Amino acid sequence: MAKPNGAHQSALQHTLIYKVEVCLPLGRCMKKAFLPCCLSSSSCNSGSMDKTVVLITGCSEGGIGHALARAFAARDCQVVATSRSLSSMADLKNDPRFFLQELDVLSDGSVVQSVANAIERFGRIDVLVNNAGVLCVGPIAEVPLSSMQRTFETNVFGAMRLIQAVVPHMASGRKGTVANVGSITVQAPGPWSGVYTATKAALHSLTDSLRLELKPLGIDVINIVPGGTKSNIANSAIASYSRMPEWKLYGPYEAGIRARATLSQGMKPAPTEAFAKEAVARILKKNPPAWFSYGRYSTIFSILHYMPLFFKDFMWRRIMKL
Repeated sequence: MAKPNGAHQSALQHTLIYKVEVCLPLGRCMKKAFLPCCLSSSSCNSGSMDKTVVLITGCSEGGIGHALARAFAARDCQVVATSRSLSSMADLKNDPRFFLQELDVLSDGSVVQSVANAIERFGRIDVLVNNAGVLCVGPIAEVPLSSMQRTFETNVFGAMRLIQAVVPHMASGRKGTVANVGSITVQAPGPWSGVYTATKAALHSLTDSLRLELKPLGIDVINIVPGGTKSNIANSAIASYSRMPEWKLYGPYEAGIRARATLSQGMKPAPTEAFAKEAVARILKKNPPAWFSYGRYSTIFSILHYMPLFFKDFMWRRIMKL
């Protein structure tokens, strides 16, 4: 094969560097220009170029993200599994199907670095799954604003950080899929989880707008809406709830408020692996659906969405003994 002349080689380098730079948010492009792995990294083999590259946030063992990572790997995808701590994904460490990255969705720098690392390794990101999230339980009138802000920062702005880092890269190739993980609680909001539900409602709305905005760029967007699904979310919710102040106005309801933290895990939740398998099958479709919901009570909540408010209020008052 003939060696390219100086001008041709310069143009080639410019094109390759541009493709990497546009994958990062405007104004945060890292000067350490990464080339696609097949050209610059010996750690990437040619076989990985044929596989769908999936980046997932919130992949700690025992959670939905972890199950999604395994389900994508089972479909012969190359998975960039991320979490705030590598130790929380230790069981994936020696499996070549996974590229583990520490990623804090609250940090711009962490997001930019993880995306750059993924592109350096594989040359592209085909699918982004925004799964990382936290639960916030408590009466809205007394939940500290700092807790509300952290929940919105994680569940809403965390997803937007990833989207703004990854979408420009997808757009350069006019191909990609973004999957945002929402919640069935948006369809029939109840007491004691209003902050969490509000964050997921915001994410649902943003997802609907993104689906329209990104389609002209060749990018599909799907809203993944879990019903009751077995996961470790209750453990993290209880840990978070234990840091809440003593309720001044809702003391008589404290037991019910605390119970809300584990509600999804106490109603025969769907197996995480079953949810992940079904969700991945939809995400990987050539034309993925706009909405996919699966899990305990997902059908009931879909129906409740269309019921009058007085009926939903009556239902929640009976369930929560208000």
